[in-house]
Amino acid sequence: MSLETMDKIAVTAPEVEAESEDQILARVKAKHRKSKLRVWGLRAALIVLWLGSWELVASLWIDPFFYSKPSLILDRLVEWFTEGTQFGSIWLQIFTTVQEAVLGFVIGTVAGVVLGTLLGRSRYWADVLAPFIKALNAVPRIVLASLFIIWFGLGLSSKVATVVVLVFFAVFFNAFTGAREVDGNVINNARILGASKRQILGSIVLPSATTWILSSLHTAFGFALIGAVVGEYAGASKGLGLLISNAQGTFDAAGIYAGMIIITVVALMAEWLIGVAENRLLKWRPSQAQSGHGV
Repeated sequence: MSLETMDKIAVTAPEVEAESEDQILARVKAKHRKSKLRVWGLRAALIVLWLGSWELVASLWIDPFFYSKPSLILDRLVEWFTEGTQFGSIWLQIFTTVQEAVLGFVIGTVAGVVLGTLLGRSRYWADVLAPFIKALNAVPRIVLASLFIIWFGLGLSSKVATVVVLVFFAVFFNAFTGAREVDGNVINNARILGASKRQILGSIVLPSATTWILSSLHTAFGFALIGAVVGEYAGASKGLGLLISNAQGTFDAAGIYAGMIIITVVALMAEWLIGVAENRLLKWRPSQAQSGHGV
């Protein structure tokens, strides 16, 4: 190609304007927003397809008395939130279950973090207590729930005790592993600089195990709700577990599904709150994308 031809192409070619930083950010945000809308649209379509198929099958082929259907479940939810339940206001039932779950979650988390971290840094006591911890973890929780009802009655205490047992082991093993994974060189350097055991535990071990501990909280709160419902199912005077147990006893499939939906919504809200708290607590940790820029 001659120089004259190249000059003509260069003259006739349209000039491409360089995008500013604000334009690039706006384009990326718009693309991300469109992608998010597509994801939520697909989720909504799947839910509509699932519920519509269920409604159709239950209306034409299967017995809704046993399998229920979305319209009956919606009717039961509307009844509970407008007229109340057999055991009082639905808000009282929700509050009772959430109160049991939150109290047990806090106690179980604190106990799991403290004992998990201490045993994670003490191999001697970890070896001594290992068989006892494994044996306790192997005990069926429903059996413990029954025992707690005998010991503490049908009130709040028996449900909280059940929740504590479920949450404790979920947090304990993560805290234990996180404490074991701390870099030994960092601890040795701190000892050389004169740091005490308490300073090492508070300034090095706990921050290093924070990621492990926080990741366990997502699962732990799910266990907390399970523990509260199982305790109420075994014996209670109020709560969502009692509503589900009563619905089972009266062959009210719609009531069982309605209780499950309420528990699921509560669990999702708690998951969101824990995620927000986790993001704020771990702001100091660089993301993988940021850490890869220097490679």
